Amino acid sequence: MQLLTELHYNPSILYFQKAFEADELLFEAHENYQKQSYRNRCHILTAQGVVPLSVPVVKGNSKTLVTELEIDYSQRWMDIHWRTIQSAYGNAPFFEFYADYLKDIYDQKPALLFQLNMDLMKLFVKFLKLKKPLGLTQTYVKTYEAPVLDWRGELHPKKEPDNLRLMPYRQVFGKQFAINLSILDLLFNLGPEASIYLQNPVDFC
Repeated sequence: MQLLTELHYNPSILYFQKAFEADELLFEAHENYQKQSYRNRCHILTAQGVVPLSVPVVKGNSKTLVTELEIDYSQRWMDIHWRTIQSAYGNAPFFEFYADYLKDIYDQKPALLFQLNMDLMKLFVKFLKLKKPLGLTQTYVKTYEAPVLDWRGELHPKKEPDNLRLMPYRQVFGKQFAINLSILDLLFNLGPEASIYLQNPVDFC
């Protein structure tokens, strides 16, 4: 089964849970940019609760091809994101294990949002030992049939999926478990066991 989805910024735990079920990951490279989506934002858990991190873009609108969308570096978003990530996960068990690799990608300052997301995706695939082929669509197709599972638009900040199967794990902050955050939360808290969790989210303990 090929899983077709858009590229997200620091994708969610559910995103990678679904990726483990697929034989191949296919990323939509011919869609137009959509505002207020996970393409340029993620959610992490801080001392103040769940907060969004959003990557500003240059004149992004519904007619801009997602692969051509430029990141707005006139805003100091990288500093804000990294300070927030450090504050949220600096005391997490595996922060130091992954932090330098993540910081290196930010320091490279990719010009395009699609490139940033792809660089992060390849890093997470490596961390999670997710040995699946990665591909890009060659043209835009509105409707797909099997063996492609079209998951475009399934995950959205304003639309929580109904079929979440995520067991609580220990998080740095909060008395109540915060569900389906960015994969950063899972990696910094569980380390190499994150891949085990993603493949057995109900049975994990």
